[in-house]
Amino acid sequence: MLDPASVAAISAVLGAVGSGMANEAGKWAWESTGGVVRRIVGRQVPAPVAPEERDDVARMVYEQIRTNQQLAASWGAFASRVHGGPNPSRAAQSHLPASVRFFTDRKEAMKQLQREASRRADGRPRIALVHGPDGMGSSALAVHFGSRPTRLFPDGQIYADLGGGGATSARDVGTVLRTLLRQLGVRDEEMPTATDRLGEFFRQCVADRKLLVVLDHAYSAAQVRPLLTSAPGVFTIVVARTPFPGLDAVRVPVGPLTDRDAVRLLTDITDKTTVAAARATLPALLARCGGSPYALRAAADRLSAPTLPPPRTAADSDPVQGAAEDNYRILTPESAKLYRLMALRNWPAFDAATAGRATGQDPAVTAELLADLADRMLLQRNRSGTGNGRYHYRPGVRAHAEATAMREDGIAACSAALTRTLLAYTDLATSAAHQALPESWRVPAPAEDRIGQRYEDRGAALDALLAESGNLVEAVRCAEESGDPDTAVRLSRSLWPLQLKAGHHEVLLPALRIGARLVDAHLPGSPDAGALHAQLAHSLMELGRWEEAEAQTLAAARAEESSAHKRGHASAVEFLGLLRLRQWRYQEAYECFDEAGGILGAMSTDDEGTADLPRAQALLERHRGRALRGLGQGEEARERLGSALRHFRASGDTYNTARTLTDMAEIWLDEEDTDAALPLIDEAITTLDGQRAEYHLSHLRRMRGRCVTP
Repeated sequence: MLDPASVAAISAVLGAVGSGMANEAGKWAWESTGGVVRRIVGRQVPAPVAPEERDDVARMVYEQIRTNQQLAASWGAFASRVHGGPNPSRAAQSHLPASVRFFTDRKEAMKQLQREASRRADGRPRIALVHGPDGMGSSALAVHFGSRPTRLFPDGQIYADLGGGGATSARDVGTVLRTLLRQLGVRDEEMPTATDRLGEFFRQCVADRKLLVVLDHAYSAAQVRPLLTSAPGVFTIVVARTPFPGLDAVRVPVGPLTDRDAVRLLTDITDKTTVAAARATLPALLARCGGSPYALRAAADRLSAPTLPPPRTAADSDPVQGAAEDNYRILTPESAKLYRLMALRNWPAFDAATAGRATGQDPAVTAELLADLADRMLLQRNRSGTGNGRYHYRPGVRAHAEATAMREDGIAACSAALTRTLLAYTDLATSAAHQALPESWRVPAPAEDRIGQRYEDRGAALDALLAESGNLVEAVRCAEESGDPDTAVRLSRSLWPLQLKAGHHEVLLPALRIGARLVDAHLPGSPDAGALHAQLAHSLMELGRWEEAEAQTLAAARAEESSAHKRGHASAVEFLGLLRLRQWRYQEAYECFDEAGGILGAMSTDDEGTADLPRAQALLERHRGRALRGLGQGEEARERLGSALRHFRASGDTYNTARTLTDMAEIWLDEEDTDAALPLIDEAITTLDGQRAEYHLSHLRRMRGRCVTP
């Protein structure tokens, strides 16, 4: 059993606290840890970021507590309050996409996968790289293998789409890891914030499981490597177009079907009579499909036609694009226009409302056209997201549609369609963001005539932003590439509710970086520059990239001060103080909060944000109390927190009331005064009842347990 006072045990506690910073209670615990470490070591210790830094801090603590029983007891009491981490669901579930109804050939490939999945554990990770050109069925092979009844994966099958294509279209590692962890039953609030800790956490969660992991549409070993595990019961199938180097895995090639198997597949999809009736055209069809299961499926409905459309474009040399061309040529003009113009960008999940704006068609009609295009295999229905009615293109099909648009519509018409699509996403983003956070001065309000859809409540508006988050990031890229910095900046600023209320920082980071880059180039020293640098700093801090976050925070403060935007300037300085708290630099944090208070005190009634001044000043008082607690000045910290608490109670701000009560209780627990802490904890629990603040309540219940347990 691990000695609770050993360096390894202390480092484990530090790691557990650091991994839990995705929720408010976790951030509290991290700040508390810094104060405890400071008291034990006797001086300020920088917060550790890397594992080796964590071990260094653990050694400092160990050197003090091994010879001092009072300090050892203090550390032991603190460590007993640290949450041991989540317990993911053990229920076996399959999160694989639906397998195809008709599956032909691939017997040898299936045998290779079976051998790798079932071989005796010998310390080597079980990994297979399934590879084949677009449309050859490599993804279908992986999914079909995992969908069969088997005893190999009693803990389930999990799946992630890595985005394929290349670095610009690929999903980042953090987003993929969160997708996999959610399928294991881990909630977002339980996941570490930093990507490196997230990978370690994922490997811990699967260490004792018998599980299939399918990583679809990979493009490089570097992209895949952080997602791999050596757990003996885990089998990972990586799916890619080409067998890229650098991945130590069993290679399973997926090539064209033979003519015999192609005919068998067509017969399964249609029937023997239809295939026999098409005997004259069958050789031409097989040649054009090139053994591609996708192309054969796309051609099946036209099999009984008297003649096949003759090839007329160079794209026909590619089976996927040839199949797309054949089906495109029998579309109605309305469907063909929609097919072409939505392919001008790689939108991750577009719906009828946006597609209708892009093409100038009625959304109700557009919804029917989209469904028809999906039935003809020219679009794919999204399996994830908020529900039905969202679509995306297969890469080869999008390439065909985009080339066709440039050829048939021309540059001017394509540019106009993109402009309409950007306007649609901008209107949606600004309207939903304003309705999700109507009181926030950070969110740009839409023009009165562009409010668009009115949502039932804040939650519904936030859900709309969540559903469009991938499209909004792509829209920011599109606006930058189109030479429209104003639209890119407006879209980026509209992401603030997603950052504040839903996280998703890895997904949003590329758009925020673009926004910050554009304001520096086109709007330096403006409120827009201050806002976007602050937004970028927020996401960087939540991802544990503290040095980058500091640079962006300072840039935000400079821009806000330059533009004489006092509310924004105070907010940027306050944010720097919050970053200092996260870094255990408590004196500097206190000085930042004092400076922010001075800026707020200089505001006049004409300045933006004056209505929020009382609340902003109360928050600064709470933050000062937190900094003083870290400095070991408990009595003065309680005075500051008490001042903040009086405001929050009087204004009916129950959430910040509970947070401040928790801060005050923590200080009493630091001093081992459980009698003083208990009523504060009980009031905080009562205040939060019914507010879906489960992690805060769990933290409070652990604190309460310490007060009532002898």
